[in-house]
Amino acid sequence: MVMPSTNPTVNSPANSSAANPPVDPEVLETPERRQFTAESTLKILQETDSCKPGQIGAILRREGLYSSHLTCWRRQRQQGQMAALSEHKRGRPSELVNPLTAEVERLRRENHRLLKRMEQLELLVDIQKKASTILGITLEMSECDGSS
Repeated sequence: MVMPSTNPTVNSPANSSAANPPVDPEVLETPERRQFTAESTLKILQETDSCKPGQIGAILRREGLYSSHLTCWRRQRQQGQMAALSEHKRGRPSELVNPLTAEVERLRRENHRLLKRMEQLELLVDIQKKASTILGITLEMSECDGSS
């Protein structure tokens, strides 16, 4: 059961004007974070810099900002980080992908494969040398063998 309000001004038809439509009570499932462009940020900063201290509150209320926004934006402006104001993504920074990383990994795998192949071939050559000495077969050394 809904209880009527004891305040007569709340339910009076004189207070419900067309200038102030009722606020939509629906809450969004996932609220959207406000993002400010560098241009709008600079415009607000210039406006607050040119006004008197008592007028800054009115600007903050009009724009729906907190004084901490101004503090942060002023600090960034002093540090010359205006580019950070426009396209700053939240969260962990993504890792930069080096275009040569895939090529380096491919070459490492190929190098490993070739080293294994070379070890196998050296083992075969050693076996052939041992077999030739056991059987008494003399092998002629070629120039590309590397031994003299």
